[in-house]
Amino acid sequence: MKTNKQHPFHEQEDHWIPLSDLMTGLMMFFMLLAIAFMVKVEADSEKIKEVAIIYDQLRSDLYNDLDAEFHKDLARWGAELDADLTLRFTEPDVLFDTGSSHLKPKFTAILNDFFPRYIAILASDKYRNSVTEIRVEGHTSSTWGQGVGTEDAYFKNMELSQSRTRSTLQYVLQLPQVRSEQAWLRRSLTANGLSSSKLIIGSDGKENAARSQRVEFKIRTDADARIATIIEATK
Repeated sequence: MKTNKQHPFHEQEDHWIPLSDLMTGLMMFFMLLAIAFMVKVEADSEKIKEVAIIYDQLRSDLYNDLDAEFHKDLARWGAELDADLTLRFTEPDVLFDTGSSHLKPKFTAILNDFFPRYIAILASDKYRNSVTEIRVEGHTSSTWGQGVGTEDAYFKNMELSQSRTRSTLQYVLQLPQVRSEQAWLRRSLTANGLSSSKLIIGSDGKENAARSQRVEFKIRTDADARIATIIEATK
Protein backbone atom coordinates (compact mmCIF):
# COMPACT_ATOMS: atom_id res chain seq x y z
CA MET A 1 0.00 0.00 0.00
CA LYS A 2 1.23 3.42 -1.02
CA THR A 3 1.82 5.95 1.62
CA ASN A 4 1.66 9.67 0.83
CA LYS A 5 4.81 10.65 2.65
CA GLN A 6 6.35 13.98 1.72
CA HIS A 7 10.03 13.92 0.98
CA PRO A 8 12.15 15.76 3.61
CA PHE A 9 13.52 18.00 0.88
CA HIS A 10 10.03 19.25 0.11
CA GLU A 11 9.49 20.06 3.81
CA GLN A 12 12.66 22.15 3.87
CA GLU A 13 11.67 23.86 0.62
CA ASP A 14 8.24 24.76 2.00
CA HIS A 15 9.89 26.45 4.96
CA TRP A 16 12.72 28.00 2.95
CA ILE A 17 10.47 30.05 0.67
CA PRO A 18 8.82 32.12 3.45
CA LEU A 19 12.22 32.59 5.14
CA SER A 20 13.75 33.92 1.95
CA ASP A 21 10.82 36.28 1.54
CA LEU A 22 11.39 37.50 5.09
CA MET A 23 15.09 38.09 4.42
CA THR A 24 14.26 39.96 1.22
CA GLY A 25 11.74 42.08 3.08
CA LEU A 26 14.27 42.90 5.80
CA MET A 27 16.87 43.83 3.18
CA MET A 28 14.37 46.14 1.49
CA PHE A 29 13.44 47.69 4.84
CA PHE A 30 17.04 48.46 5.77
CA MET A 31 17.74 49.74 2.27
CA LEU A 32 14.79 52.13 2.49
CA LEU A 33 15.91 53.16 5.97
CA ALA A 34 19.40 53.91 4.66
CA ILE A 35 17.98 55.89 1.74
CA ALA A 36 15.72 57.86 4.08
CA PHE A 37 18.69 58.60 6.34
CA MET A 38 20.80 59.79 3.39
CA VAL A 39 17.95 62.00 2.17
CA LYS A 40 17.59 63.49 5.66
CA VAL A 41 21.33 64.12 5.95
CA GLU A 42 21.34 65.74 2.52
CA ALA A 43 18.31 67.87 3.42
CA ASP A 44 19.91 68.90 6.73
CA SER A 45 23.15 69.71 4.93
CA GLU A 46 21.23 71.89 2.50
CA LYS A 47 19.53 73.67 5.40
CA ILE A 48 22.86 74.29 7.13
CA LYS A 49 24.35 75.52 3.87
CA GLU A 50 21.37 77.82 3.29
CA VAL A 51 21.57 79.31 6.80
CA ALA A 52 25.36 79.63 6.52
CA ILE A 53 24.95 81.59 3.27
CA ILE A 54 22.36 83.85 4.90
CA TYR A 55 24.61 84.29 7.94
CA ASP A 56 27.63 85.13 5.79
CA GLN A 57 25.64 87.63 3.74
CA LEU A 58 24.19 89.23 6.87
CA ARG A 59 27.61 89.50 8.49
CA SER A 60 29.10 90.92 5.30
CA ASP A 61 26.33 93.52 4.96
CA LEU A 62 26.59 94.49 8.62
CA TYR A 63 30.36 94.83 8.43
CA ASN A 64 30.13 96.99 5.31
CA ASP A 65 27.51 99.27 6.87
CA LEU A 66 29.44 99.63 10.14
CA ASP A 67 32.69 100.26 8.29
CA ALA A 68 31.08 102.87 6.04
CA GLU A 69 29.67 104.64 9.10
CA PHE A 70 32.73 104.55 11.36
CA HIS A 71 35.94 104.04 9.36
CA LYS A 72 36.79 107.77 9.49
CA ASP A 73 36.33 107.85 13.29
CA LEU A 74 38.07 104.67 14.42
CA ALA A 75 41.62 106.03 14.53
CA ARG A 76 40.75 109.11 16.59
CA TRP A 77 38.68 106.96 18.94
CA GLY A 78 41.49 104.43 19.40
CA ALA A 79 39.12 101.78 18.07
CA GLU A 80 39.04 99.04 15.45
CA LEU A 81 36.39 97.01 13.64
CA ASP A 82 36.96 93.29 13.06
CA ALA A 83 35.41 91.15 10.33
CA ASP A 84 33.54 89.23 13.07
CA LEU A 85 31.65 92.52 13.81
CA THR A 86 33.53 93.25 17.02
CA LEU A 87 34.05 96.98 17.52
CA ARG A 88 36.90 97.32 19.98
CA PHE A 89 38.02 100.36 22.01
CA THR A 90 41.67 99.74 22.83
CA GLU A 91 43.03 102.86 24.53
CA PRO A 92 42.90 102.15 28.29
CA ASP A 93 44.03 105.68 29.17
CA VAL A 94 40.94 107.00 27.37
CA LEU A 95 38.45 104.56 28.91
CA PHE A 96 38.96 104.38 32.70
CA ASP A 97 41.45 105.28 35.39
CA THR A 98 43.48 102.37 36.73
CA GLY A 99 41.34 100.24 39.05
CA SER A 100 38.26 102.42 38.45
CA SER A 101 34.94 101.77 36.71
CA HIS A 102 34.17 105.48 36.31
CA LEU A 103 34.01 106.44 32.63
CA LYS A 104 36.53 109.12 31.67
CA PRO A 105 35.17 112.28 29.98
CA LYS A 106 36.87 111.42 26.70
CA PHE A 107 35.21 107.98 26.66
CA THR A 108 31.77 109.45 27.38
CA ALA A 109 32.32 111.89 24.49
CA ILE A 110 33.17 108.93 22.22
CA LEU A 111 30.08 107.02 23.38
CA ASN A 112 27.90 110.09 22.77
CA ASP A 113 29.07 110.08 19.17
CA PHE A 114 29.38 106.34 18.58
CA PHE A 115 26.44 104.65 20.27
CA PRO A 116 23.42 106.42 18.69
CA ARG A 117 24.88 105.87 15.21
CA TYR A 118 25.66 102.25 16.07
CA ILE A 119 22.10 101.60 17.23
CA ALA A 120 20.63 103.42 14.24
CA ILE A 121 22.22 100.71 12.07
CA LEU A 122 21.40 97.69 14.26
CA ALA A 123 17.80 98.76 15.00
CA SER A 124 17.07 99.59 11.36
CA ASP A 125 14.50 97.54 9.45
CA LYS A 126 17.38 95.81 7.64
CA TYR A 127 18.84 94.20 10.79
CA ARG A 128 16.43 94.68 13.67
CA ASN A 129 14.81 91.24 13.51
CA SER A 130 18.14 89.45 13.00
CA VAL A 131 20.02 90.96 15.97
CA THR A 132 19.52 88.84 19.09
CA GLU A 133 22.18 90.33 21.36
CA ILE A 134 24.48 93.33 21.55
CA ARG A 135 27.22 92.42 24.00
CA VAL A 136 29.22 95.06 25.85
CA GLU A 137 32.34 93.20 26.98
CA GLY A 138 34.92 94.45 29.47
CA HIS A 139 38.44 92.97 29.41
CA THR A 140 41.46 93.52 31.64
CA SER A 141 45.11 92.55 31.75
CA SER A 142 46.16 89.61 33.93
CA THR A 143 47.83 91.69 36.64
CA TRP A 144 46.40 93.74 39.48
CA GLY A 145 49.08 95.24 41.66
CA GLN A 146 52.25 94.46 43.51
CA GLY A 147 51.93 91.53 45.87
CA VAL A 148 48.66 90.23 44.39
CA GLY A 149 48.82 86.63 43.17
CA THR A 150 47.47 85.35 39.85
CA GLU A 151 44.26 83.90 41.29
CA ASP A 152 43.40 86.98 43.37
CA ALA A 153 44.22 89.23 40.41
CA TYR A 154 41.82 87.26 38.21
CA PHE A 155 38.89 87.71 40.61
CA LYS A 156 39.66 91.35 41.32
CA ASN A 157 39.82 92.00 37.58
CA MET A 158 36.57 90.08 37.12
CA GLU A 159 34.81 92.41 39.54
CA LEU A 160 36.42 95.43 37.88
CA SER A 161 35.51 94.35 34.35
CA GLN A 162 31.91 93.69 35.37
CA SER A 163 31.67 97.12 37.00
CA ARG A 164 33.11 98.78 33.91
CA THR A 165 30.71 97.11 31.50
CA ARG A 166 27.78 97.93 33.79
CA SER A 167 28.87 101.57 33.89
CA THR A 168 29.16 101.62 30.11
CA LEU A 169 25.75 100.02 29.64
CA GLN A 170 24.08 102.39 32.11
CA TYR A 171 25.61 105.38 30.37
CA VAL A 172 24.61 104.46 26.80
CA LEU A 173 21.08 103.47 27.80
CA GLN A 174 20.37 106.95 29.17
CA LEU A 175 21.47 108.76 26.00
CA PRO A 176 18.50 110.79 24.71
CA GLN A 177 19.19 109.80 21.09
CA VAL A 178 18.34 106.12 21.81
CA ARG A 179 15.44 106.68 24.18
CA SER A 180 12.91 105.64 21.55
CA GLU A 181 14.63 102.22 21.39
CA GLN A 182 14.65 101.57 25.15
CA ALA A 183 12.43 98.47 25.04
CA TRP A 184 14.40 96.86 22.22
CA LEU A 185 17.73 97.74 23.82
CA ARG A 186 16.74 96.24 27.18
CA ARG A 187 16.00 92.97 25.38
CA SER A 188 19.17 93.06 23.29
CA LEU A 189 21.91 94.82 25.26
CA THR A 190 23.97 92.89 27.82
CA ALA A 191 27.01 93.70 29.98
CA ASN A 192 29.70 91.03 30.27
CA GLY A 193 32.84 91.35 32.41
CA LEU A 194 35.42 88.77 31.33
CA SER A 195 38.43 89.72 33.48
CA SER A 196 41.67 88.50 31.85
CA SER A 197 40.13 85.41 30.21
CA LYS A 198 40.72 86.73 26.66
CA LEU A 199 44.07 88.44 26.69
CA ILE A 200 45.60 90.08 23.62
CA ILE A 201 48.82 88.24 22.84
CA GLY A 202 51.58 90.00 20.91
CA SER A 203 53.67 88.58 18.07
CA ASP A 204 56.33 87.70 20.66
CA GLY A 205 53.86 85.35 22.37
CA LYS A 206 53.55 87.56 25.45
CA GLU A 207 50.54 89.39 26.86
CA ASN A 208 49.99 92.90 25.55
CA ALA A 209 48.77 94.39 28.81
CA ALA A 210 47.69 97.74 27.34
CA ARG A 211 45.64 96.27 24.48
CA SER A 212 44.15 93.64 26.79
CA GLN A 213 42.46 96.44 28.76
CA ARG A 214 39.60 97.19 26.41
CA VAL A 215 35.86 97.52 25.89
CA GLU A 216 34.24 95.64 23.01
CA PHE A 217 30.82 95.82 21.38
CA LYS A 218 29.82 92.52 19.80
CA ILE A 219 26.77 91.45 17.79
CA ARG A 220 24.98 88.10 17.82
CA THR A 221 22.36 87.32 15.20
CA ASP A 222 19.58 84.74 14.92
CA ALA A 223 21.61 82.88 12.27
CA ASP A 224 23.82 81.54 15.09
CA ALA A 225 20.78 80.07 16.85
CA ARG A 226 19.31 78.71 13.62
CA ILE A 227 22.54 76.90 12.71
CA ALA A 228 22.82 75.49 16.25
CA THR A 229 19.21 74.24 16.12
CA ILE A 230 19.73 72.50 12.79
CA ILE A 231 23.01 70.90 13.92
CA GLU A 232 21.34 69.69 17.14
CA ALA A 233 18.47 68.20 15.14
CA THR A 234 20.89 66.20 12.98
CA LYS A 235 22.63 64.51 15.92
